[in-house]
Amino acid sequence: MSFAATPVIKTFARKIGAMDVPRDDRRMHDHPIPRLGGLAIFLGFLLSVLLFAQITKQVRGILLGSVVIVIIGVMDDTFTLKPWMKLLGQIAAAVIAIMHGIEINVLTNPIQLFSEGYLVLNWLSLPITLIWIVAITNAVNLIDGLDGLSVGVSAIASVTMLVISLLVSESNVAIILAALVGACVGFIPYNINPAKIFAGDTGALLLGYILSTMSIIGLFKTYAIISFAVPFIVLGLPIFDTAWAFFRRIAKGQKPWMPDRQHLHHRLMNLGLSQKQAVAILYCVSIVLGLSAVVLATSGAVKALIFALCFIVAAAGGVLIMRSSLKNHNHTAKDNGECNVSDAGLNREDKEKP
Repeated sequence: MSFAATPVIKTFARKIGAMDVPRDDRRMHDHPIPRLGGLAIFLGFLLSVLLFAQITKQVRGILLGSVVIVIIGVMDDTFTLKPWMKLLGQIAAAVIAIMHGIEINVLTNPIQLFSEGYLVLNWLSLPITLIWIVAITNAVNLIDGLDGLSVGVSAIASVTMLVISLLVSESNVAIILAALVGACVGFIPYNINPAKIFAGDTGALLLGYILSTMSIIGLFKTYAIISFAVPFIVLGLPIFDTAWAFFRRIAKGQKPWMPDRQHLHHRLMNLGLSQKQAVAILYCVSIVLGLSAVVLATSGAVKALIFALCFIVAAAGGVLIMRSSLKNHNHTAKDNGECNVSDAGLNREDKEKP
């Protein structure tokens, strides 16, 4: 559905002026590109859920909250809202989810971090749930800086949660996550570099909202089996990137929501990688984090930690080797009067919305 709807949404975005026009050096494209791609993702997700999933109270809350998020996203992609307006919309969507029974009530850890192996949140449940939903919603939006990055990472996280949901027999959760995976996969062909349409805030905020609420239903709720660390690992890439950006800007005396060029994807491109190479590396990171989460959910923390550490060492070595080879290539290219390889494929908005 999302694949079929995207060309229509693209035409619609052009007609209403929902275009990303490169006006500063943070943009990585050189011509106006339609936004609102998130509408196609939403339509694909909504139709699949209505057709195949059981519409429980919690699912109804997610769908209603998603409508609020989509409205906020469309308005921002078209008119550019103030940060506080978007935040209010996100809080409203989170409250809708909470009112429909989506709460983080218990945290557990397989290494017995707490005396009884779990912690009942009681009155802390509501604020922690609210913070989690709003934080993850924005975290996914903040990594939407390269063609296909946020949509691809969201698809990988959804597949991970789908697998874990099947392992713990949460069939309805698995169906909803499968709907999200399908919606993302249908949109990616239009969004990979060079992108024909951007997901925009409509898509990035929507993906973050659905992932945050589904992680509560599918991961936090299975506290008898799953560690509370699993959701953090599944969504590790956007969480780490957002946390690092927040503390980095605070340390520099900057406002946390002010944009910069210090995100993970920026740093990879500063090494000389192209957009496609940077996105591929971050996809691999997301896949390994997902596999680590599955290992943690099924085999325990030690094996998951060993698995993740082995990958980190291998990835660091791979990036260093790639950086070295790119430097050598660039020196050769300059000697021959060719362009720098890192300039290839820079065709994506570098947006950052709080």
